[in-house]
Amino acid sequence: MCILRDVVQQHAEEAALLWLLRAVAVAAPHYQLEHLLRLDERVEAHVDGLRVAGDAGWELLVEQLAYEEAGEVFAAAVIALESHDGARIERVLEVAERVPETVPGFVSALRWVEKPKLQGTVKAFIRASSPFLRRLGIAACAVHRVDPQGALDQAMAASDPGLRARALKAAGELGRADLVEAVRAHVGDEDAACRFWAAWSAVLLGDRRQAPRALLATASDPGAPMQARALRLVPRLLVANAARAWFGQMAEDPARLRPLIEAVGVHGDPHYVPWLIRQMRTPAVARVAGEAFSMITGVDLAYEDLEGEWPEGFSAGPTEDPEDEDVAMDPDEDLPWPAPALVERWWGENAARFPAGQRFLCGQPVGEAHCLEVLRSGYQRQRIGAALELALMRPDRPLFEWRAPAFRQRAALKTGAGLGLS
Repeated sequence: MCILRDVVQQHAEEAALLWLLRAVAVAAPHYQLEHLLRLDERVEAHVDGLRVAGDAGWELLVEQLAYEEAGEVFAAAVIALESHDGARIERVLEVAERVPETVPGFVSALRWVEKPKLQGTVKAFIRASSPFLRRLGIAACAVHRVDPQGALDQAMAASDPGLRARALKAAGELGRADLVEAVRAHVGDEDAACRFWAAWSAVLLGDRRQAPRALLATASDPGAPMQARALRLVPRLLVANAARAWFGQMAEDPARLRPLIEAVGVHGDPHYVPWLIRQMRTPAVARVAGEAFSMITGVDLAYEDLEGEWPEGFSAGPTEDPEDEDVAMDPDEDLPWPAPALVERWWGENAARFPAGQRFLCGQPVGEAHCLEVLRSGYQRQRIGAALELALMRPDRPLFEWRAPAFRQRAALKTGAGLGLS
């Protein structure tokens, strides 16, 4: 077979690049499952080109590993794992262990490869003496929602904090409600990541005492590395009075305005919609306020012609000025600009459908059937919310894996089997 190096190299480069796009897309505000499916088809086409290229494809992937980037690790790991070639797997693992920033690429490859092709490899990881390999083994089980049983219990008690944290997270992902007491015991762990994932999982597994307080503290702290993850979950736990008290505390600090807006949208009480509309008049938070409004009401601002124009004189994200040291990306780049007057008019016409004091998600009261519909048709951030709501309803049910290959998610949502829906 004639192998064209330039073609194979393009497959290797595009697989890595598209993985980077996908890593952003799975939590993007403008991606639905159908959009993710099209992106995944592109990733798979290039991965398949590397499979067909055989040894020539692997050699190019090894060359790319020199970049020590997560996308390149993803592409090489998929081919290595599917080949069951120990030397190839070891070659990718060497980079992943040495460069921690590339580990998400390896875990994503574990998620991408079908379960039957992982069985022997994952079993070897879990039984290894290396905490790093055991962590990857637990991660592989978690992302495929396969319970490693006793190995999970052992990992939760491990001395290595990285392994312990991954196991604590896995307990919540897998719906191991029988482990709630063991998980809650780590809310006071000496390691910060272990403390967070213990609180996160304990909440998913049914704890409504100690763990929510720990998550609330993280969600309130703009400097906390895990604040965004806490904000996805903790506002869903609050009854109306508790939410009002917390929001009042957050509102006293201007630095907390953005997380406050996000928390209001996640909480879902229409009582706060008029306040959200007022925030839409402040350019710095207008778009995130619009997203929170949509999270509650289900209104697509662009589709309903409720969009406005970019405010004159407002800038966000990197500029072309070489003297500007702020290179942070615009966090709201993919969100529409709301037109406050139009949104206010819409609310005036529709507010009666949204009684205050009741929690809404995407236009309907939070309920199992509606959450499943959001998983089918919502945008990724809305789908994450629906997955978390479903897990909170049933602590013994695995968390729906919104990062799984889209074709696998779509199949699960059609049949109700797998990925926590059975």
